[in-house]
Order: sequence, then structure tokens, then C-alpha cells
Amino acid sequence: MAALGWLTPRRRSATARSVLAGEAAAEAARKSSLQLEREREEAAAETAAPAEPEFPVVGDVRAAAFFDLDNTVMQGAAIFHFGRGLYKRKFFQRRELARFAWQQAWFRLAGVEDPEHMQDARDSALSIVQGHRVSELMSIGEEIYDEYMADRIWPGTRGLAQAHLDAGQKVWLVTAAPVETATIIARRLGLTGALGTVAESVDGVYTGKLVGEPLHGPAKAEAVRALAAAEGLDLSRCAAYSDSHNDIPMLSLVGHPYAINPDTKLRKYAKAREWRLRDYRTGRKAAKVGIPAAAGLGALAGGTAAAVALHRRRR
Repeated sequence: MAALGWLTPRRRSATARSVLAGEAAAEAARKSSLQLEREREEAAAETAAPAEPEFPVVGDVRAAAFFDLDNTVMQGAAIFHFGRGLYKRKFFQRRELARFAWQQAWFRLAGVEDPEHMQDARDSALSIVQGHRVSELMSIGEEIYDEYMADRIWPGTRGLAQAHLDAGQKVWLVTAAPVETATIIARRLGLTGALGTVAESVDGVYTGKLVGEPLHGPAKAEAVRALAAAEGLDLSRCAAYSDSHNDIPMLSLVGHPYAINPDTKLRKYAKAREWRLRDYRTGRKAAKVGIPAAAGLGALAGGTAAAVALHRRRR
């Protein structure tokens, strides 16, 4: 066995082993200490510099928020819900309701705006109110809001609007719907006011004509720009919210654009520019790719179904 001694490692003394263990422990402690220090520094950096600054900025009175109405604040089209209420009150006949519903359904489902088709839709709506007093339609509008609109407000979008109000900022609806209807909705939601399509009236009676054109697309951007100038707002500090690619001119005007329940074109446009997106629809509705605004139809879908049923009865 003695001959094999050279194959057996010489055992260190107890003192040497203690020294080795102490040195190893010290080295491990130093490394772990450095690692913990790095982790604390990283955590402190994340706390001190959040990824996204607080918004809206509390007390910034030169900032305001502009919200599209249809499918952004409310499910479906306000003008269609208003039309349902007028039909219920016998302002027009069943055949006109079917025609009106089809016009609205085409506009929302096709995602395109044929000038001739839109002109026909405007003429239909204006002919309904022609000769009626503005005060009468305002009073009826309050009732219609309770009947068809109050339960169709998106809670998520309502919360965004309230955040601006809580920050001390003004919040405006911006919509192609009649300004009277938009004003009623804004007041019921506690918002500042509304920008909407203005129908001509003489001595408080609707003439059946518009003042200018519907507040749609580029016209919305012009309205926001004009209001901002009158209110002394800094548009780079303002926010705008919409579901439709038609509102890209308005969204591009402000420093904080949001795509809410976006249609396919707006979603693509917003992602390319890193705009904020919020989707408050159900997963099933939000997944309807290829039908630009159908995912946010809400109650309008019911109205379209009614129009289909009426069409079949007529046949």
C-alpha cells in the first residue's frame, strides 16, 4: 500500500482547510453582495423613472380632451338611436325606418363613404325634422337618451373622460350627429359640451338644410382647431379619442391620440405610429377583422336586424 501513496492526494491540514473555506465564503459573499446591489439599483431606477408619464396632467388647463361619439363613447350610431325614438313617436313611417336603417348599416359595415349615398342619408334625416321646432326635438332627445342610449355608454371610455375632468380639464364630444343630440349626451355624462353637425333653423324651426356640411372627417379637425383657438388650448397637450380611420385628421392634430375600439384601418395606422390603443369590446366582436366598424356596432346590429325583418315583410 505504501507503494501507492503517490496516487493519493496529500490531505491538507485542518488549518489550511479552514483558510480555504473562509476564502471561498468571502468570495461568494462579495459576489452576492455586488449582485444584490445591482438589483437594488435597477429596482430604484424603475421606480424613479416610470415607463409612461402620468396622463392626463393634473392642473394643465391648456389641455383638453376630444371624444368621438359613435362606437367610441357609445355603442352604435347616435343618429340611428335617435331615429328609432322618432319612429316610435310616429315622425315617419315603417318604410322610411327600413330605408334609414339600411343606410346606417351600409355606412358602418362597408367602412366607406360614397358621397351620393351619404347625401341620400343626410336628406332622409333632414326631411324627418323639417318643420319641427328645435325645442320639441330637444325635449324628445332627452327621452330618447334614456330609452336607447344611456345603457350603451362604454364604461371604459367614460372612465377616460372622467380622468380628464378630474384633472381639471375640459372634455368635448366631437361627432357628425346633430349638435342638439350631442349636447344632450354631453350634459348627461357631465362633460363640458359638444361639437356636432348644425342643422339650419329659422325662428326656432328646422328648415331641412344644413349649415355647411356634416361634422365628419376633416371637418372635425377644423372644429377642434377652431375651438382650441377660442379656448386658448395647446393642441400638443390635448388628447383625442376615436374608433374610426375617418377621424385620423382629428387624432393627428393633438399630442395624445388614442384609438378606441379601432376599426381595421385605424388600428394599423395607430400601431405604425405607436399611438395608444384601448379596446372595450368583447373578444368576439373585437376579432371581426375585415369589417371595419362592425365590431362596435352594439345596438345598431339590432336595428339592422329589424330593418331586414321589415324588408322581408314588405316582400
